[in-house]
Amino acid sequence: MQTLTQRLANPTRFMELSAQLLPWIAGAAGLVIAFGLYLSFFVAPPDYLQGETARIMFIHVPCAWLSMAVYGLVAISAFGLLVFRHPLADVSAKAAVPLGAAFTFLALVTGSLWGRPTWGTYWVW
Repeated sequence: MQTLTQRLANPTRFMELSAQLLPWIAGAAGLVIAFGLYLSFFVAPPDYLQGETARIMFIHVPCAWLSMAVYGLVAISAFGLLVFRHPLADVSAKAAVPLGAAFTFLALVTGSLWGRPTWGTYWVW
């Protein structure tokens, strides 16, 4: 008898399950993100030194962490594809790369938007 993880290692079964769960997970993620943005922009008090510009960090820091985590997932997936030749590793890597690029872009943009009022320039090395 196969375990759940062994059954889900079959790409067809995994894709069927993920198609059923995706709308529910996406809806829950949207609600959590909306609630977090509400708390960060309307409930949290302004910073005592930077004022309202510190609110950009509520977007910048999670985007930077998520971009690094997504690229770590891509590296693990690539390792799984190269070593074990598992087809789901390729699907995982292909799906994660655009997310990593989007979060990297958002981290760079929000970082430069925070840098302008803080340092007087958009980019400081």
